[in-house]
Amino acid sequence: MCAHYARSVETSPTMAECGRVDSHTMDKSITLPPDEIFRNLENAKRFAIDIGGSLTKLAYYSTVKHKVAKVRSFDHSTKEAASDKLYEISVQEEVTARLHFIKFENAYIETCLDFIKDHLVNTETKVIKATGGGAHKFKVLIERKLGLKVDKEDEMSCLIKGCNFVLKNIPHEAFVYAKHADSEFRFQTTDPDIFPYLLVNIGSGVSIAKVESEDKFERIGGSSIGGGTFWGLGALLTKTKRFDELLQLASKGQHSSVDMLVKDIYGGSYGYLGLTGDLIASSFGKSATADKEFSKEDMAKSLLHMISNDIGQLACLYARLHNLSRVYFGGFFIRGHPLTMHTITYSINFFTKGEVQALFLRHEGYLGAIGAFLKGAEEDNPNQYSWGENYAGSSGLMSVSPDMYPMQRARSGTFDMLEMDRLDRQLVNLPLLQEPSSYIPDTVDLTEDAPAREYWLFCFEDALDGVVKRAVASQPDMPEAAVRAEKFRQKYRHKLQTLRYQPFAYGSLTVRSLLDTREHCLNEFNFPDPYSKIKERENDVALKYYQKVVKSLEELSWEDRQFALVRGVLAGNVFDWGAKAVSDVLESDPEFGFEQAKRQLEERPWLVDSYDQWLERLKGPPHKCALLFVDNSGVDIILGVMPLVRELLSRGTEVVLASNSGPALNDVTNGELQILTERIAAMDPVIQSGLRDDRLTLVQNGSSSPCLDLSRLDKALAMVVRERKTDLVIIEGMGRAIHTNYFATLSCESLKLAVIKNSWLADRLGGKLFSVVFKYEVPAGKPSQEAAVLTP
Repeated sequence: MCAHYARSVETSPTMAECGRVDSHTMDKSITLPPDEIFRNLENAKRFAIDIGGSLTKLAYYSTVKHKVAKVRSFDHSTKEAASDKLYEISVQEEVTARLHFIKFENAYIETCLDFIKDHLVNTETKVIKATGGGAHKFKVLIERKLGLKVDKEDEMSCLIKGCNFVLKNIPHEAFVYAKHADSEFRFQTTDPDIFPYLLVNIGSGVSIAKVESEDKFERIGGSSIGGGTFWGLGALLTKTKRFDELLQLASKGQHSSVDMLVKDIYGGSYGYLGLTGDLIASSFGKSATADKEFSKEDMAKSLLHMISNDIGQLACLYARLHNLSRVYFGGFFIRGHPLTMHTITYSINFFTKGEVQALFLRHEGYLGAIGAFLKGAEEDNPNQYSWGENYAGSSGLMSVSPDMYPMQRARSGTFDMLEMDRLDRQLVNLPLLQEPSSYIPDTVDLTEDAPAREYWLFCFEDALDGVVKRAVASQPDMPEAAVRAEKFRQKYRHKLQTLRYQPFAYGSLTVRSLLDTREHCLNEFNFPDPYSKIKERENDVALKYYQKVVKSLEELSWEDRQFALVRGVLAGNVFDWGAKAVSDVLESDPEFGFEQAKRQLEERPWLVDSYDQWLERLKGPPHKCALLFVDNSGVDIILGVMPLVRELLSRGTEVVLASNSGPALNDVTNGELQILTERIAAMDPVIQSGLRDDRLTLVQNGSSSPCLDLSRLDKALAMVVRERKTDLVIIEGMGRAIHTNYFATLSCESLKLAVIKNSWLADRLGGKLFSVVFKYEVPAGKPSQEAAVLTP
């Protein structure tokens, strides 16, 4: 049985017995590579385990040492700096927290416990939290092997605690299953307020819980007709004992051969009651009168529909009774099986007439283990932090359909992993999002756009050689860097190959997720900032031209200066090492500079052009505070963005510059921006007074991505936005304003500007290489005398 999705909550003897594995049948021959399965086990601190009838889910917490790139300013007033270097770059070691979740078949439990015992070095814990129907059965084995006391936790409370955790911390956790759509998995935007919701857990029977808050839930109903019923009756009807084999039979069957349909009774539809002819009037109705044998496949399919329809109707009744629109399904019966998800979805759609969607969870199989772990870690209060999925160490969602992606099913066949890293900062929504619950960061969902998916997967694979080369070059004093870089190449290429077959593995596949996965893989092999040397060099060069650029701007008339400032930001944005068309130029022509970039820009009218509306707005009263999400180091931030910042300050507008917390490509980080701004302030009294009077503020955005998710920003940034009464948001760059946030709607004025530095994307948008997007938007209802409303 493939264990890629599994979650088993069966508690009745029937289902537990079916999954029983005696100790003498356990597989003890498997070899477990520590760098792939039980990673960082030597630093494990706490354990939890969820044992079902056939699958075990293990959770543990570890501390992970990893390299981080730091910059430190030289004191140029002393002799500290032997050269005229701008700042010192150092790679330091930091320790962060990571949660590990591993899922495997019970057949391997003894081998896995032996492996853990052999590799466990200095755990602090003396207790292992346990949940699931098999926790009692394996209690003695666990205590004997690990020397830890088993402390059993309530199964339903663990499930709900785990469900709350994944909904709050993993974007695109929930999905709708659409069997016949181009993309079978349609991931949903999670509302910032995840409560209330209905959790329908289908194990042997059915338990239905209403969840109202982190600590408040109640079991409001259930049924004895559930997964155990399907398994048990299916075994009697077909003589098939394995659950997955029963589902496989059902996938090949025709339920109409066994079920009596409306048209079998009325000769067609029953229009007066609105019943179509294909509706099931009586499950197994034909078996009472037909004088023939029915196939195993047809009986299994009829049984699946009967159980699913009963559960679907029950769920709908409870959802309506309690006025709940969010209904999540999980449990052994679901386990990510396309067939069961489809029949449940059909049932919910039918009984609610499409008003309620059946929602499934990407990490549904881990909920019990996550919940049990959180119960054991309450003293550390893990809910006070934000967590993020580490794509480099997670298997991702895999189809368990026996006919889909056989290559991927053979990937391990047994083990499935999820890793969650604790983030340095708590992440929240940007307060200026107009509708946080419907905000979708990404412009294109590659799971639904096959040509775009194929192009971008090829594009990222084609760029691998260049990334490896820059990674090695960033660590010239480390001879083993080439070996680590090759391991990075292999891991990231494997991720890309997985995504070709399973584009839904990590939620919606987007350009952002491809970039983020690459960054995770680079960090995995201790390449925290491959572009550090490039950024340092470009920052140093750009600073030398800053005063000349400002002087030339000051010589222009007011109206000419406004246009020159915009052209400057756009020209600066050309300097993006993440775009192959640009990196090729920058590598082949070291003299390519700010003026050359201006000449590359598209002439007006631009591809998206609302500059005239922006200019009219500037003739009105100044904005109170502008929030500017910046992009690249070097020419971009210094010669493009900073002159715009000084213009806004001169108008009387406060400015908040939001930059990345950690490195990504050649994007400027908050640490680098602090140093650059200090150097610019020493040359420019406008910037200097802005800093001195607290009218210019530098804040990190909480991200280490070349793109921007406005629903996951540093809490401190959100506080500044509120306190300063921000009324203008400027988002710069292709990653932040095109790949993400192009359609984002804000409750204040916004300006999105970028240069298209990819020929394929430009062609898709109806433009050409170096086409310009200048998108000024005003929320509906804003007084017309303050701003012109742009209709894109």
